[in-house]
Amino acid sequence: MPNTDKKLVINKGTFLSDFKQLTKFGLSLSVVFSAIAGYLLAADTINYTIVTLLAVGGYLMVGASNAFNQIIEIEADKLMQRTMNRPLPTGRYNTNTAMIIAVVFTILGLYILYTINEKSALLGAVSIFLYTCAYTPLKGVTPLAVFVGAFPGAIPFMLGWVAATDRFGIEAGIFFMIQFFWQFPHFWAIGWLGHDEYLKAGYNLLPTGKRDRKTVIQILLYTILLIFVSIIPVFKLTGEFYIYPITAVIIFMSGAVIFYYGIQLYKNLTKQTAKKLMLASVFYITAIQIIYIIDKFLH
Repeated sequence: MPNTDKKLVINKGTFLSDFKQLTKFGLSLSVVFSAIAGYLLAADTINYTIVTLLAVGGYLMVGASNAFNQIIEIEADKLMQRTMNRPLPTGRYNTNTAMIIAVVFTILGLYILYTINEKSALLGAVSIFLYTCAYTPLKGVTPLAVFVGAFPGAIPFMLGWVAATDRFGIEAGIFFMIQFFWQFPHFWAIGWLGHDEYLKAGYNLLPTGKRDRKTVIQILLYTILLIFVSIIPVFKLTGEFYIYPITAVIIFMSGAVIFYYGIQLYKNLTKQTAKKLMLASVFYITAIQIIYIIDKFLH
């Protein structure tokens, strides 16, 4: 009789592919995109040296945070289907190797950001610290971890503006708030999709602790705040950053897509709808940054 027992198949992978997993290469690139978008919105003339430094420094900053995160969560990652094949849970990397990568990335990333200006390096340091020392430990304690994690997650868009101007201000604050409020519908949709898996690892990331309509109401409230903050620049109350009315309408309509799927999730409470909500949020944060840039070059 053939053995029909299901066994976990571990992909051998290569050092490079494991390296990309450890530093979450795709996520890091999305952060780099946000930082460059912030830079382009601030810069009068594009300094390609600074853009390069910002891209490399931003990638190293996020890569370090992700590596530290996976070192801390190695035991939890072994329990979840989506993470058990990562380099550390499978033993393809040991913790010493991961720690060396994380520390080297931190030092190089902060140094590179420092060569742009001191404020950029400060933002990088704050981001790594909050993600590693606040968000990651809190995930197993309280759903408020998502709120704490929204702070380092909201830094990249603002970082680009600060890299270009060497100052904080209302413009950088608006970018921060956009990415801050965006994370709640986005990550609660992810939390909804992976709720059962997260529970296995001792994580409960939904605000009410379960897939219910009270959670969806909070998603909808933060979506409204996200849309409102995203169109505030049309009123020309945000310093040097403003947008045309037609741009505000386009952004409002893009945000309405997230709200629509939020309403659908309230009605049916299904994972399929939560996935559509998550994808709509990914589209939104990418689209508005591109729309903002196009709007600027039409001024």
